[in-house]
Parts: sequence; structure tokens; C-alpha cells
Amino acid sequence: MTRRRPTHRTIGPVLLALTTVLAGATATAAAPARTTADPLPGVTPRAETPVLHDDDAGGNADADDPAIWRDAANPARSLVIATAKEGGLRAYDLDARPVQSIAAPPAEGQDDAPGRFNNVDLVHGLKLSSGRADLAVTSDRGHDRLRFYRIDPDRPGGPLTDVTDPAAPPVFSADQAEINEQRTAYGLATWQDKASGRSYALVSQRERSSVALLELLPGQGGKVSYRKIRTLDLPSSFRLPNGTSWSPCAEPGELPQVEGMVVDPANGTLYAGQEDVGIWRMPADLTGAPQLVDKVREYGVPGTYDEETEECTPGPDPGYGGKRIAADVEGLTLVHESDGDGYLLASSQGDNTFAAYDRELSDHNEYEGGFRVTPAGGALDGSEECDGAAALNEPLGPKYPHGLLVVQDGHDAPGDGERPSTNFKFVDLGKVMKAL
Repeated sequence: MTRRRPTHRTIGPVLLALTTVLAGATATAAAPARTTADPLPGVTPRAETPVLHDDDAGGNADADDPAIWRDAANPARSLVIATAKEGGLRAYDLDARPVQSIAAPPAEGQDDAPGRFNNVDLVHGLKLSSGRADLAVTSDRGHDRLRFYRIDPDRPGGPLTDVTDPAAPPVFSADQAEINEQRTAYGLATWQDKASGRSYALVSQRERSSVALLELLPGQGGKVSYRKIRTLDLPSSFRLPNGTSWSPCAEPGELPQVEGMVVDPANGTLYAGQEDVGIWRMPADLTGAPQLVDKVREYGVPGTYDEETEECTPGPDPGYGGKRIAADVEGLTLVHESDGDGYLLASSQGDNTFAAYDRELSDHNEYEGGFRVTPAGGALDGSEECDGAAALNEPLGPKYPHGLLVVQDGHDAPGDGERPSTNFKFVDLGKVMKAL
């Protein structure tokens, strides 16, 4: 889960004029809002992974972000690869059963932060010195690095093999002291540039509004590293129509961070969810000005941070926010359709819903509808406070012939007493498409 944590900052020079443009800007999506008499449809999961517990007894494992890897030779043998924060990385089969568990790397020293896998995405067919391979890429927030795992379903012992170059550098930090402050690698999306054939990762920084573009670099012995190309700072202060300046409320010193990100491979467009602001659209190479696709309902609402409770007390709503998503806006994923159309799905964590936007830029990413992931029964609950999501609109054998949506559940029920309980829900994507 993420706490409310934005504040004021100076905007990078590339975007200095952007806050003026945003003054009074409304979300492009302009369909009428649902009412209590017209609730969003619910879709039920078909399966769920075993519960994870974010405590000492559970290895501080906390479900966060999934990715779906399709086995082209045998789609029924496809995998869901997911992060568990300090619990490392998990691989599941399509029955949501664990296939492999990989521990996060230990702390560098006794007083240093341990490994903590935050987000995961896939790279297909990366040319390594040992041959082309599909990779799972994770952001290791604890060490401020990316980690790479080769995917081979026939490998004895499990499909994932660590191929991270030991010399891979920190993404945002200059030294271990900065790493321990944990303003480190957080959100993650991968991108393969069709023009150059090169592969990249886009990585956001925790408690900052920065997004970095990293080129993935094959090394000796089948290892993988990266180099930073450029960094873009999203705004953290916004000019409102009433002439005032607004920043989301947060702990002093924290800026409105980005976590959920996804790149549309068809046109190289990056969508980034700035948790307490909204969804941004920009070129994945970070060379163009970002555009705000939609805003959270809380956009423009003033707040006062209480250091004792570590919570923000909101003030009166001036009415400048959006109508579709409630902070935090979290996991973003794309649903591709054969005709080039499809959806951008966003987890609206604040109200336990998912919003769908038109994928086509020519339609200005207009709002298309929404849904909830609701309980299928007493033993199989829905999704609440969803952190991460992944969709794949391709046949995955007899269990998911119409594709699969995997969503994180921040409060698994019935759970285990007072222990923090999280897991992942598997939903027939066909149900979602019908609901939309």
C-alpha cells in the first residue's frame, strides 16, 4: 500500500510552462459519471494465489505487482510472475499455484536496507551473449537497482534464473547512504523501440516525481545491465483555476510519486500514474511534454499533514478533480485488441474500482467505463486497494481462452486474524470485456 505523501517542489525546466497550461485544465475524458443508482458492474475472479503476510513470520512478503508471460509453444503452461516486496519474486501457474519463489537480495551491511521488489514487467526476445531470451525485470527498491530473470519453463528447479550483472549501478542514488534513504527505484515499465530495436526500462523514483529512461545492456555470460539515458520530472505543484497553487498533501519533504506505468508498444506512448494527481501520457523516450489524461477526484483538495497520525486531513473540495478515479491511482495495464483498439486499465485504489480508457490516441483516451473485482464466494473474495494489475488479451489454454487479468488484492479475506494479508486474483479477461 502507499501512504498519502506529496508536497511542494520546483518543477524541472522542461515542464516549467506546463503548470500554466494545466491551470483550469479538465480531464479529456468527459463521459457522465456513474451514480449510486447506476453502479459499476462486477466481475468475479476464477482463482487466487496463496495469501502472503507482511510480518516477520511471513517473511515480510507483500503482494504488489504482476506480469503475465505467455508460453507460445504451450499457452496453458503460461506463467504469472509477481513481486512480493521483501518477500522477493514469485512465479505462479494458471491455477494460481506457486511454481517458484526467489528471495530478494540481502542487505549490503547490517544497517543497510534489504532487497525489496516493487514492480515487475517483461522483455521479450532480448539478445544476450547466450542467445535471445524473455526476461522478467523487477525494480529492487531496497538496493535502488533493476534485477533481471531469464524465463525458461523447462529449466529444472524453476523457470526463473537471475541474470543481473553484479556491476549494475544504482538508478537514482549516488552511494549506499542515499540508497538507505529509500528514494529509490519504484515503479517500472519496459519498452522496446521499434525503430532502433533497443530495449528500455522506465523507472520512477519513490517519494519524488522523477521518471528515468534506462537502456538495457547485454553483458558477458548472458548477464544484463543498463545505463541511464535521461530523466523527466513531472510537476508537483499545480496552478488551479482560482489562481492558487496546489500540491497534494504529504509528509514534509515528499513529492507526488509515480508507481503504475505501462508503455503502448504500437506508438511508444508511456502512461504513468502519479498517485495523488492523475494519469499522464507522454512519449516513452521522455522527450515530449506530458499531457494529463485524467485527474483523481482529490485533485485540488487542500490538506494538512498531521505528524502524530502521519495522515492528511483534507480541506473543502473546490471541485477541480476528475470523476473516474480516486487517489491513489495505481496499477496501469493495456488490453490490446486485434483491430488495434483496446483499453488502458487503471486501478482506482481509493474506491476499489478499475477505470477503462480508450487506447487510441485519436480518441483522446476517452473514458469507456469501469468495473469492480467482486467476491466469487466466501472463500474467494474480490480485490481491494489494488496496487498492481496485468492484462493479456491472448488465448491461454482451456482455462483462459479469452485472456487473463491479474490484480493484486490489498486485503485478502477471510485472511488470518490481524496479520496483513495480500495476494493476487486471476480474472477471465472475457468477463471484463463483456462488462465494459
